[in-house]
Amino acid sequence: MFIQIIQGKCSREDEMRAMGERWTRELAPGATGWLGGTYGFTDDGMFVGVVRFDSRESAAANSQRPEQGAWWAEAQKLLDGPAEFHDCADVTLMMDGGSDDAGFVQVIRGKVDDAATLKAMMTDTEALHQMRPDIIGGTLAIEEDGTFTETIAFTDEESARKGEQMEMPADVRRAMEAAMHDVSYLDLHRPWFTSRA
Repeated sequence: MFIQIIQGKCSREDEMRAMGERWTRELAPGATGWLGGTYGFTDDGMFVGVVRFDSRESAAANSQRPEQGAWWAEAQKLLDGPAEFHDCADVTLMMDGGSDDAGFVQVIRGKVDDAATLKAMMTDTEALHQMRPDIIGGTLAIEEDGTFTETIAFTDEESARKGEQMEMPADVRRAMEAAMHDVSYLDLHRPWFTSRA
C-alpha cells in the first residue's frame, strides 16, 4: 500500500468537501489503484486528507492524469496557503486499516527512531483491543526521513477521550516514548471517508 497525505489551511470547508465529493464521483472511477481516503478539518482550520493507493506507481499515474491536474488546480484555490504533501510507501495497517464507520479520527505526526517497535505495537491487535476497545483501526505511514503519520479511527470522540485517561502499562509507555518523538495531534471531529466500491 502507498499513502499520500495532503494538508493545508482551509477556511472554505464546505467547498473543499464538495470538491472532494466531486473527485470521488468523477475521477475515482478512472484512478487505477486508488483504494480510498480519510478526510477532515481540525478546529483551527487545517484540512487533512490521507489517501490510499495500492502502490507508489498507481499514485504517480493518477497525479499525471490531465483531469487530475485540472481538478487540483481548482481545489488548491480553496486553500488559504500552500498545500503540504507527504508520500509514504512504508505502510502498516492496524486491524483492517481503519473504518468508514469511525465517528472520530486522530492524525498523529512525528518522527520515529525505532520503526520496528512502533509497527509491532500497531500490529499486536489483541493487546491493543484489550486496552482500547474504542479503536477500530488505523494506518501508520513512514517517510524515508523517519517522519510518520499515524491515522487512528475511533468509534466516537467520547469513547476516545475516556480511553486516553486509562493508565498505559509502563513497558508499553516506555517503548512508545523510545520509539517516537516530536509528536503532534490533529483531531478530525467530523471526518468523512471514501473507498472503492
